[in-house]
Amino acid sequence: MADTPLLRLYRKFTRWPAGHWLFSRAVCFKAPYFGSVSPTFRVLEAGRCEATIPHKRRLQNHLGTVHAIALCNLAELVGGVMTDASLPKGMRWIPKGMTVQYLKKAVGTQRGVATPLVPIVAAEAGYDLPVNVDVFDPAGEKVFNAVITMWVSPRPGRDQK
Repeated sequence: MADTPLLRLYRKFTRWPAGHWLFSRAVCFKAPYFGSVSPTFRVLEAGRCEATIPHKRRLQNHLGTVHAIALCNLAELVGGVMTDASLPKGMRWIPKGMTVQYLKKAVGTQRGVATPLVPIVAAEAGYDLPVNVDVFDPAGEKVFNAVITMWVSPRPGRDQK
């Protein structure tokens, strides 16, 4: 699979000191809402994305754990970035739906890992791409799972690009 522009950018930034932080800020500049969970990307490659969010007071619920919606934001972020970094040329994506399971209290820095459940391929027609996202606590225990359905379809006029 050829490198996508996003993968090239990630590789370029992460060669520099503080490159993971800088790449994370660039993604949040493009999609500002995700800055609300202060993510840091740790791994990005075709078919895999990992990022962390800190356990900060502003991300807590009334129980003092990381809020469920902060975990959903992390899931959508790593799922979307993984999808974008893995798409064949001429394809586009958008999230279509998400099913989540809260497995245990989320305490401490949370690490989200996104992987596709089926191969990501170029196609003449749109298709559903299920993306699995697991979120782990600092002890490596799974605290949350999401399956995000991405709608993947050809870009209009893709033969001209």
